[in-house]
Parts: sequence; structure tokens; C-alpha cells
Amino acid sequence: MSARDVLIPARAVFQPVVDLGTGAVVAVEAHGAPGRGATPAARPEPAAEDVRRAVAAARAAAELGTRLPLQVGVRAATLAHGESTLADLHRGLAGTGRRPGEVIVCVSGAFHPAHRPALLGGLRGLRRAGYLIGLGGLGAAPVPLDLLADAVPYLVKIDADLARRTGSDRRRAALVTALVELTHRLGTHVLAPGLSAEEHVLQAREAGVRLVQGPALAPPEWRPGMRVTVPVAAREAPRSPRPETELGPRVSEFTLPAMTLPVTATADEVLTALNAETGATSVVLVDEAQRPRATVDRTRFLLQLSGAYGHALHAHKPVMRLADPPRVVPRTVPATAALRAAGREDERVYDDLVVTDEVGRCLGIVRVADLIRGLSP
Repeated sequence: MSARDVLIPARAVFQPVVDLGTGAVVAVEAHGAPGRGATPAARPEPAAEDVRRAVAAARAAAELGTRLPLQVGVRAATLAHGESTLADLHRGLAGTGRRPGEVIVCVSGAFHPAHRPALLGGLRGLRRAGYLIGLGGLGAAPVPLDLLADAVPYLVKIDADLARRTGSDRRRAALVTALVELTHRLGTHVLAPGLSAEEHVLQAREAGVRLVQGPALAPPEWRPGMRVTVPVAAREAPRSPRPETELGPRVSEFTLPAMTLPVTATADEVLTALNAETGATSVVLVDEAQRPRATVDRTRFLLQLSGAYGHALHAHKPVMRLADPPRVVPRTVPATAALRAAGREDERVYDDLVVTDEVGRCLGIVRVADLIRGLSP
């Protein structure tokens, strides 16, 4: 029995993060189960238990062998607890074999004003280490909006109940639309969780949400590698015109989590990763500082290995021999400029672009087809 076939409901629950633009699973959210056997007098300290559950979820995901980016959750109070708690979280996640750039740490719960300096310190510490930051409960939880500017999150999760009720309540629909526009202007992704019916997914798509989760897409027993259902209408959601003075959307609006491997990876390791995740269009090879050093295009790579003696010649050798230089764009670049850059190389015009942060670390990829669709009048 392979690791992919193992069900471990007592240890973790998994949910796919689905991209409505392509129907592909672009990340896996893992929730660790509560600890067992503790008496009321011996219950663990809340921050320590929070870290334990996040690390346990990451370990359970590692046992399933997925190379998709991983999302784990922690409470805001845990991040505000101090550097020792952050160090425990970092050590635990690193022990699962994940680099920080492959992990989205989603912070939720009450954001108490008195804890704000310590919370911001924790968020900045995670960002300096290279983790991608998420903020949960937007629209219902006590999350001050200016925290979005200070925390520079990679994604925000709309409150699940708010996301589900957009179709039946026009005021809530207006609120979700406004939150989506706000986060897009800040260069942040929006994730709508808990969508339990087809109409919820359609409503999220109409509101401009691209990343979604919930029972409407995958059953509770879902594991990485299993299929998802994407009940999305064929037509595109209407887009509101932008003022002529604006440069248009930033490339960050189109960025998806990247599947990454170290530059030392072999061709066989890349083949295993691509076979496991059929929706992945590329693999980004990163160095120890999480900076992109090369990309492996799925189509060209599989053609090279499927040719005569291809697997025998390449499988156990470094994949860098078959990789291409990364086509890098900063996260702040206008999408129109990124599309022009993609068109400068005729042979690689549809290769994924690699989006980087302010210090050159890989933040994700952009599919050129998404840019074309998103910028079309």
C-alpha cells in the first residue's frame, strides 16, 4: 500500500485549495487533530498545543508524499506569544522536509489591539524566514483592515459563512465583492472556504474569487492526488472597468502557489512530483535561500523522458540538465508588463513565469494563459 492510499483521519484532515481558473489543486490545507489523553490538570499550554497541531498536520501531509504547497493554521494569540514559540513552529515544520517557501501559515482568531505589536513581530519573523502568510476570517472575525497593509499577507480567507451567504443576501454579496477588490489592490489572494453547494462556488466566482475550498469540491475523506469537482459556469465573471489612470492589475493577482524542489533534485524526483499532481504545469527549482534558479516545463520534460532511452539517460541525474532559466517577474510588476515579457521568447512564450518577492525569493508562478484571459477586453 502506498503512502497516498493511507487514510489517517485521527491525525489530520486535508482539504484541497482549488484554482477556479484551471480546475487544478494548487495547495493542500492540513488540520492536525487535538491531542489525546490529557487530563484537565495536565492540558498543554494553548500556544504549545497550537504549534503541535500545525506541525502534526505538516507531518501527516509529508507522509502522503505530496509536493504541493502546504497550508497550516495557527491562532493570532500563538504568534503573539513570543520568539520561542515561533522557533518551535519553525523547527517543527522544517523537520517535515518542507522549506518555508512551500508553507502558507494562515493566522486566524481574535486580533486583540493590545497584542498587535507582538503579532506584527511574529508575522514579520515568519516572512523573513520565507513563509507565506495568510490571514483568516476576513469579513467577520475581528481583523482590522489596516493589518492587511502591515502584515503583507500572501492570501486572506474570507469568513466561510459570509462566503456561503453571498447568493441569498445582497448586502453580504456587496461586502464580499468589496473585500475582493480591496485585496486585489493590495496584491493579495482571496480564498473562499467552506463552500458546500454548487451555487456557492458559482457565487464566489462571480464575486471575483479564484481560490476556493469546501465540500462542494471534495469529500471529507479527500487526500492529495484524488479528484476534485469544480462546478463552475463556462462563462467568465464580469470584471469592473478600472480607471484609465491605473496601470491595471498587478501580476500578484494572477500568482498561484508554485511546486518547488531543490536545485539538486534528480529527474526522477521531478517526474514523481509531476505524476502525482497532474494539474501542475511546471516545477521551480530553488536554492537554499528559496530563490528560483531554474524551471522545468511539464510538457517538454515529459517529452524528453518519454523518448528513446530518455528515462535511462536522465532519471537518476540532476534535473538541471533538462531545466530552463527561470522567467522571473517581481510581484509588483503590472500584469501587462509581465505579458509583454512572456512574449519576448518565441520558444517559451507559454512557459510559466516565476513571481518573486522583494528579496528575490519564489512566491509562486503565473500561467501566461491566465494573463491573456485576465487582460482581454
